[in-house]
Amino acid sequence: MSRLDPPPVSRRSFLSLAALGSFFAALGTAAAGVFRLPNPAVLPGPVRRFKLGPPEEFSAGTETPFTEQNLVLFRDDDGFYAISTTCTHLGCTVARSKEGFACPCHGSRFDPRGNVVGGPAPRPLPWLEVSRAANGELIVNADNEVPEGTRYRV
Repeated sequence: MSRLDPPPVSRRSFLSLAALGSFFAALGTAAAGVFRLPNPAVLPGPVRRFKLGPPEEFSAGTETPFTEQNLVLFRDDDGFYAISTTCTHLGCTVARSKEGFACPCHGSRFDPRGNVVGGPAPRPLPWLEVSRAANGELIVNADNEVPEGTRYRV
């Protein structure tokens, strides 16, 4: 063996270097995770505000389903209100029935005001915020729930 040849690495030295390398790799991964924490992992979904039309299109005592928006708009003598048609059990779309609303997936049943009367649904159908746009059209904000019985008066 010549002086110019590198000295052989002992098993103990190799394992020490491997352990040290693993430690710094774990430390670097943890630091990357800490710096990533302030950034959200999911992006916000689209805003769910729907223009439904001018109030004059809806006469008192009517209900108008908006199937693409998963809601039903009601107008009575006290004003407008909207009820979501997304079941609170697993998110299926409920349908109108004689008794109120019925979920075709798992059998939840709701009265005409959205209260649970049977099935596995854990809570009532949400009432959604109804307001008016600057141009006079009715708007339903499906991201804002309001207490049952809340009406928008024109």
